[in-house]
Amino acid sequence: MVLQLVGKFRGKYTVKAVLAALGVPRSTYYRWLAEGIAETVTAEEEAIIQLCRQTKYRNGHRKIRHLLKNRHGIKLNRNTVQRIMQKHNLQCRVKPKRKWKSQGESVIIAPNLLVRNFTVDAPNKKWVTDITYIQYGHTILYLSTIMDLYNNEIVAYKLYDHQQTPLVADTLREALRVRGNPKGVIVHSDQGSVYTSYAYQELIRKEHLVSSMSRRGNCWDNAVIESFHSSLKSEEFQYIKFNSMTVQEVTDKVEMYLNYYNEERIQEKLGYRTPKEFGALAA
Repeated sequence: MVLQLVGKFRGKYTVKAVLAALGVPRSTYYRWLAEGIAETVTAEEEAIIQLCRQTKYRNGHRKIRHLLKNRHGIKLNRNTVQRIMQKHNLQCRVKPKRKWKSQGESVIIAPNLLVRNFTVDAPNKKWVTDITYIQYGHTILYLSTIMDLYNNEIVAYKLYDHQQTPLVADTLREALRVRGNPKGVIVHSDQGSVYTSYAYQELIRKEHLVSSMSRRGNCWDNAVIESFHSSLKSEEFQYIKFNSMTVQEVTDKVEMYLNYYNEERIQEKLGYRTPKEFGALAA
């Protein structure tokens, strides 16, 4: 596949430029050229290439193997799938590490009831929530999400141009509306000022929910939602420059990724099902 692309574009671009765009080292290309790699691509290889393209190179070989079986009826050994992906340079994108930042002074601090127990046997028992900044548009936006730990589904989200208390309060109200106003749900967050505010804690109390908070400065206490936000940026915005898009374009990309995450992105924890598929099992 690489040899074909280089041959197609070398009349317009240099070999070095084409290889740089494909992320293939020149030494590897010339080794393949010397070894005389066959130009033909097998049906299995073509199916894997298509799956990687369709999922925007977000999945590693384990998930691709399951998608290959579920969507194409092709059963291959995990090592074979990995070898084919390496051969065609179809590596999964790597998420950058993120440092935790304090969000201000605390007012009401709830105890850590979750204690890193991110498993649950039914929906609407444990929700986790957090805010992340989206700085790819001309204005920095702030994304607030709520996830149900039963199936890791994003229950509700809000994208505002500020990170004040209404952002998290509106997200919580939307989650309650979507899920039919369940009672007694543990809602876990960090100790950011919006979560420790009197207004937010009063909403928690009024709706008969239970507040839980991470220990200060410990992002691992809310690792699942932190990981989701990291995946959003690394998978949907990795190659987007800061401040390079309109607000509407950023909003559309966030909505598109959230739909993809809930309805198409399989997870090993869920038996290689999507959050929606796994959630339907509890219905």
